[in-house]
Amino acid sequence: MSEITNIDFEVYFKRQIDLWGLEKQKSLQDKKIAIVGAGGLGSSLAYALGSIGIGKIFIIDFDYIAVHNIHRQISFFINDVDNLKAIIGAERQKNRSPFSEIIPFVGSFNDFIKNMIDESEKLDLIFDATDNFNSRLEIDNFSKSKNIPWVYGAVEAFYGHFALIKNGNFNILKNLQQTPRGVSTPIVMNIASFQANLGLKYLLNEKILVDNLYIVSFDSFGSPILKNFQL
Repeated sequence: MSEITNIDFEVYFKRQIDLWGLEKQKSLQDKKIAIVGAGGLGSSLAYALGSIGIGKIFIIDFDYIAVHNIHRQISFFINDVDNLKAIIGAERQKNRSPFSEIIPFVGSFNDFIKNMIDESEKLDLIFDATDNFNSRLEIDNFSKSKNIPWVYGAVEAFYGHFALIKNGNFNILKNLQQTPRGVSTPIVMNIASFQANLGLKYLLNEKILVDNLYIVSFDSFGSPILKNFQL
């Protein structure tokens, strides 16, 4: 928890309380989430979720910051190169979040669930910010075994997809999985924002579609296209 203690809860969250009320805002303090991956999607997810009042947030990553990461991984600055993503990402959010405990975990998701058994099994929601099918499959298998939903997200070039998965068949997405040839910064932030919004509405116990894949793309004129399919 941040050392800042003299900020009034209702003042800090005034605009959110105006939107969904004090009771729901206070309910977020009891929630625990994990963001798996602290890179492109993970950085944007951390900013979107790190200061909305969620009680405990784990940021999980084993990797180090590289120069070519910085243009799209908004948690990091040039002087962060060669430092651990999870550590730096968590520090950025601690400076913004007096009402959230931000905890870095250096390692893979499998390392996390093996070494943090009690914490991992008490999660309310898991956010995927990885970049490969096998890592996502590990999240899916764990989530289904513990009845913990997870929010999938992936990006490439100028498009991306996302879903909140509880019982849906994630394996059918295998053909969509590939190592990105390249990616634009705005689509990374865009997909992370969709993930965060979907997950937030779930945490607030508001109505959402689960096990529904959303695909975001653009036509030849740059107009956005949103399609969705049941998993």
